[in-house]
Amino acid sequence: MATALAVSRRVEQVTAAPGRPRSNQAHQAVLKATRELLLKHPSDEVRIEHIAARAGVGKATIYRHWPTRDALVQELLLDLAGPHIEIPDKGSTREEMRAAVLNPIRALTKTDFGPVLRAVLTQVASNPRLAEQFRATVVRARRNTIAEVIKRGILRGDLRADADADVATELLAGPVYFRFIFGGDLNRDFADRVVDAVLKGFARKKGVRPRR
Repeated sequence: MATALAVSRRVEQVTAAPGRPRSNQAHQAVLKATRELLLKHPSDEVRIEHIAARAGVGKATIYRHWPTRDALVQELLLDLAGPHIEIPDKGSTREEMRAAVLNPIRALTKTDFGPVLRAVLTQVASNPRLAEQFRATVVRARRNTIAEVIKRGILRGDLRADADADVATELLAGPVYFRFIFGGDLNRDFADRVVDAVLKGFARKKGVRPRR
């Protein structure tokens, strides 16, 4: 019996508009098609031919942009997470650390990043190459942003001079992903509790001057 995805692919092949989109349009069409398919079907059922049919492009077009399906999925994850990574200088270490918790909460609960990540979590966990790509892009970008938050906090005199940015990333963003996977409220109250706990461990002791 044909799967729903196979039937959907045949319908898209019949109803697709004539002509092929240009390069940038094709790139965006493929990302959109991948997102839509991952939101509807198990990740291991979504293959390049399904994505090509839905996007209205040839498989060769996809392989010109991405060498593998994993690379395509990785770019989609970064594309979805990207708007929720940067933390501008707010002049307040607490508010910036709060943003470090709220940003992934918003990405996971208010955008397609959460459902798409959930769809590919098993593959991220079992595929070392995909896991490494995820760490090198989404995770690294978030670490770099939080490192700047920690650096500004040290310069303001709010945080200890030896505050570890990598550990701070795991303490601020880690609980969000834990609750996303295993369950639990992801809201502003939770963000405040996480920040309070991290500040207790990283706050500069009174009488110790910040490093310049």
